[in-house]
Amino acid sequence: MTAIAHINRVATAVPPHEVHDAFVAFVAGTIPDAKRRQVFERMVARAGIERRFSFLEPVLLPDGRITDAQGFYGLDAWPGTGDRMTRYERWAPRLAGKAIAGLDLGEEERAGVTHLIVASCTGFMAPGLDQVIVRENGLSPGVERTLVGFMGCYAAVNALRLAHHIVRSTAEARVLVVNVELCSLHFQRTEDLERLLSMLLFGDGAAAALVTAEPAGIALQDFRAATIAETAHSITWRIGEQGFDMHLGGEVPGHIGRALAAELAAGAADGLLRGRSPEDYALWAVHAGGRSILDAVEQGFDLPPDALAPSREVLRAFGNMSSATLMFVLARMLAQADEAERAGFAVAFGPGLAAESFRFTRLARR
Repeated sequence: MTAIAHINRVATAVPPHEVHDAFVAFVAGTIPDAKRRQVFERMVARAGIERRFSFLEPVLLPDGRITDAQGFYGLDAWPGTGDRMTRYERWAPRLAGKAIAGLDLGEEERAGVTHLIVASCTGFMAPGLDQVIVRENGLSPGVERTLVGFMGCYAAVNALRLAHHIVRSTAEARVLVVNVELCSLHFQRTEDLERLLSMLLFGDGAAAALVTAEPAGIALQDFRAATIAETAHSITWRIGEQGFDMHLGGEVPGHIGRALAAELAAGAADGLLRGRSPEDYALWAVHAGGRSILDAVEQGFDLPPDALAPSREVLRAFGNMSSATLMFVLARMLAQADEAERAGFAVAFGPGLAAESFRFTRLARR
């Protein structure tokens, strides 16, 4: 019998500094036009975000301007891509280690990890982040490593898919899946309101998950991807002279909502819902890409108002942490396990414009 992969445990971590209010105040102070500033402030109020985190510590200057304690986003020139990657190399392993520590793996458990999968799209380094995680977290030097890079917000699903296939092929495998994102390293200097609103969404975070054949936690089922035709321009992520420059078009929620409504109407067995009704899924783990994204999923699949509560809670407390975000949602679902099994559906969106999804069963609490 083929083994079934289970997410046994998930731990999450964020950097020490809360930056959402400081970012909002900083941006508002750079918009001279009163009408445009009012639009920005109105969108902030509707964003559904209260906190975001970073390794950069906000500082309020005597003249009322805002910077950070390290002078990274200073009052003059902002850092180039090299400087941003230097910070990534310093901070990403630290945040990954904090998430791994949250799993409470004993020394033997760490040494017994057979595979490491690391997903990150906010930095590059060599030796790779995967190698540094092995060296600094008590893993076997012979662990099999895979790095999922630059895929964006749906990389969590791709990382879990790899773990799923590994466990199905090798039942004794013990897979450590780590997501690390430092989105705050890539804020851009711009007067474009749409880009400023896009940056409003993003914060930093990391998650670590243990995936094995042990029947505990969340049982992973089938994985499926879909791409919305002629939308490749809607989400882009390019390396520029001043960090990674993301474009998140305002048309994205509309594309998602219409595509999901079409999926629901078609009811195709090879569609994202696998020919099932939304009522067949008690749990909805949706990547918290933004309030409008969650609204589009809710409306497109005709879900009840509380169906996406875990995703909205993660968005409120942490913002969009790219690939780490979905793992924060799954961590909440694991913590809320009850006396019965619950069928679930998970989906995340990213460049393409594409959706990556899987079905799962949250097992009853032991």
